[in-house]
Amino acid sequence: MDLTDRRRFFAEEIQVVANLRSAAVVDALATVPRERFLRDGPWTIRGEADFQAPPRQTADADPRHIYHNVAVAIDPARMLFNGAPGLLAMAIDHLALHPGSRVLHVGTGTGYYTAIAAHCVGPTGRVLGIEVDESLAARARANLASIEWAEIRHGNGAAECGESFDAVLVNAGTTHPLDSWLDALVEGGRMILPLTASMPAMGPIGKGPLLLLTRTGDAEGLDVRLIGFVAIFSAVGLREESLNERLGQALMKSPVPPLKRLRRDRHDATDTCWLHGPTTCFSTA
Repeated sequence: MDLTDRRRFFAEEIQVVANLRSAAVVDALATVPRERFLRDGPWTIRGEADFQAPPRQTADADPRHIYHNVAVAIDPARMLFNGAPGLLAMAIDHLALHPGSRVLHVGTGTGYYTAIAAHCVGPTGRVLGIEVDESLAARARANLASIEWAEIRHGNGAAECGESFDAVLVNAGTTHPLDSWLDALVEGGRMILPLTASMPAMGPIGKGPLLLLTRTGDAEGLDVRLIGFVAIFSAVGLREESLNERLGQALMKSPVPPLKRLRRDRHDATDTCWLHGPTTCFSTA
C-alpha cells in the first residue's frame, strides 16, 4: 500500500470510528499529508489504550505509522500533541463546513487541523488560525503557505479579530467562551468548545466536556449540546482560576451535565445554572 492509498484507508477508518457525516472532512483526511505538519520521525504517539501509560515511540520514520487514530507529539517535553484524528475530525464534522465558510481556529499548533478545515471550505472560504506559541505559529504559517485562504496569527486568541465567522474551533481547554469569539459568530454559526477543569497534578492537561454551541437567533444566548469528553492541553492566558475551581466542582456533581443553553444575559444564579460566570452561564434550562 503506497502512502496515497494509506491516507485514503486512514480517512475511511476515521469516518467509521468517528461517525463522520461530511464527505469533505473525509476527503481532507485522505488528502492533507499529516507528516508535513510534524517534526521528523520516529514519532512519539499516544492512543486511547495509553490511559495513564507513557507515550510510545514509532519503530522508525515511515509516515505510515501516523495514519492511525493516534495523537502525535509536537513537543513531548510539554505534553503537547497533534490531537487524535477521531476526536478532531468529529469536532470539525460538527461545524458543518462547506465551500465558502469562514473559520476561526484557536490553538492551531503546527496547522494540520487548520489545513483540514481549509480543505473543507476551499478557496472561496477563509480560515484564520491563532497560535499562542510563536515558534509553532511560525511553523504553521510555513506549513500552510501554499493555501492562500488560510492565515496564521501569533496570539492567545483573546483579541477581537475584526471579522465574522461561520465556525469557531477552539483547540485548547478553556473555562469559558470568550466574548470576542461569541460576538464574531454569525447567525446559525457553530463553535466547538472544550470546557475543562485542571489541577496542578495534571500539569498542562485539563479534562471536561466537549461542547457544540450554536447561534440560533436569540441575542441573549446560544444552544449547547454535549458531544464528547476530552483531555486536552489547557489554553494559555485564557482561563479564569475562579471558574476553573467551580467547573471542577460542577463536574464532580454532574459528570454528564444536561446542558441546553449558554446564557449571556445578566441574571442571578438559580438551580438551573450549572456554571454561572461573570459574562456567561451554562444552563440546564
